[in-house]
Amino acid sequence: MAVWAPDAERASVVGDFNQWNPEAFPLQPRGSSGIWEGFIPGLGVGHLYKFALHPRNASGSSAWITKADPYAFEAELPPRTASIVSLLDYAWNDADWMASRDRANAAAAPISIYELHLGSWMRLPAEGNRSLNYREIAPRLISHLRRTGFTHVEFLPVMEHPFYGSWGYQVTGYFAPTSRYGTPQDLMFLIDQLHQHGIGVILDWVPSHFPDDPHGLANFDGTHLYEHADARLGVHPDWHSCIFNYGRHEVRSFLLSSAHFWLDRYHADGLRVDAVASMLYLDYSRRSGEWIPNRFGGRENLDAITLLRQLNEDVYGSYPGIQTVAEESTSWPMVSRPTYVGGLGFGMKWDMGWMHDTLDYLSRDPVHRQYHHRQLTFRQLYAGQENFVLPLSHDEVVHGKASLLAKMPGDEWQRFANLRLLYGFQFGQNGKKLLFMGDEFGQGDEWNHEASLQWHLLQYPLHAGIQQWVADLNHLYRSTPALHERDFDPAGFRWIDCNDAAQSTLSWLRFAAGHGVVMVVCNFTPVPRYDFLVGAPRPGLWRELLNSDAAEYGGSGVGNFGGVTATGSPHHGLADSLRINLPPLGCVFFGSGPA
Repeated sequence: MAVWAPDAERASVVGDFNQWNPEAFPLQPRGSSGIWEGFIPGLGVGHLYKFALHPRNASGSSAWITKADPYAFEAELPPRTASIVSLLDYAWNDADWMASRDRANAAAAPISIYELHLGSWMRLPAEGNRSLNYREIAPRLISHLRRTGFTHVEFLPVMEHPFYGSWGYQVTGYFAPTSRYGTPQDLMFLIDQLHQHGIGVILDWVPSHFPDDPHGLANFDGTHLYEHADARLGVHPDWHSCIFNYGRHEVRSFLLSSAHFWLDRYHADGLRVDAVASMLYLDYSRRSGEWIPNRFGGRENLDAITLLRQLNEDVYGSYPGIQTVAEESTSWPMVSRPTYVGGLGFGMKWDMGWMHDTLDYLSRDPVHRQYHHRQLTFRQLYAGQENFVLPLSHDEVVHGKASLLAKMPGDEWQRFANLRLLYGFQFGQNGKKLLFMGDEFGQGDEWNHEASLQWHLLQYPLHAGIQQWVADLNHLYRSTPALHERDFDPAGFRWIDCNDAAQSTLSWLRFAAGHGVVMVVCNFTPVPRYDFLVGAPRPGLWRELLNSDAAEYGGSGVGNFGGVTATGSPHHGLADSLRINLPPLGCVFFGSGPA
């Protein structure tokens, strides 16, 4: 066993095999590396252990501090904190998926992500409201994902964390899946099963900060080993947690090893990197005088930039079929551009601006929306600058923000119509898609991590209609190249009319590399617009592919009887035009030619 603790004067291994006695199994220093190592006879799978460290210049038996193994593969069920001797043996059965996943993760592929928190997706009321474990959730989740059509699932952090209410974002075990839901092999089984059913797995990964729990990384050997000693660099002002010292080689190695570990040993198909903006800026959430400029006098965290670039270069080099996704909330340039042109090297970036603008717009009474029309059109000014994911994530349905359904204005029918409209607008836009669990059937209450999703709502037609609408959107998105092939290519999008603020309508086109084209028309008011004239790029029949106002979704049934034939008259600068019935608070997709 080995541990990095350069400021420790003595080090040993304690556990249930030696009555937690720090004098029983001392470790020896490995030269001047700061690493302590030793062989513990008789230690086997299942034994509990920690490292006992005696800081330099400390005296007495009370000076010993005990720390969980930063590289442990398994940890005790919280609130217990010992590491567990564990092996990672598992017979994988996902060779077909692993051999072809580069196609499922490609920039031109349909990527529709279902974001999920393992502890609250589904619970068992008859068994004390306990969460499903990794193996129990597998068949239920696969069935749900196949029914709703998502291509990928993204797990909120599965890494071990002491405080359940952090949802996994306060990590102490960067190499250990949380024991709350089972063993490492149980998590491998879940991922293996998802892969065998053609579903990709993205893991949230948190290199931005870590908690100060006494058994964790903070003050590891009696000094600020993993974090900065100066609070202006080492303490996160929002979460009061510790910030990694990215300038230290050993810390960078630790984090890069963790990223490789989940991609290698757990067959993850991607990493969504949390809170990237807080890593990039030295003054993030800090007032003047509360931060230290870099060596050039700027606010950029040069060491964090180096880490992120190295991360992406390394993992794409080692696992070419994966994707990395940045949660980056600012206008930092070239987040999803290659490092050789000066980018950070991520494969994709969350479009937080689209999310904020769209939800703010749709939360308004329709009578006022005409004055905020730009909130819906602004993103097309920058949409081609990054490889964007359009996220409706967990952060939008907690802490008093209400569920997506509850954000929508109007009576019950209008709230559901607005929610269907939101999803239609999202799936019609260029960019990959992400929905948080519960959004797909119109969860009524905001997310509560201590309770199951409100699955009983699916017995009601309006909620079942939302789920069917999401399933049909996913099917159309996946089966229609015009809606996904050029998600990251500006040539795949063209406005028809983005200036109809007075009627609060939008219309645009999506193109495939071949001849396929899809038209999307949205009406953000409850007023149906019959005989609505919209430009079209070609003559002939335009089939109505989807209509959010269809009765099967809970709509009023205003539609176009399967399709509309072009009029032969140019409009909106296009060679032809259609006269359509545009439903209230509705989104309609039309297709012409091979989509």
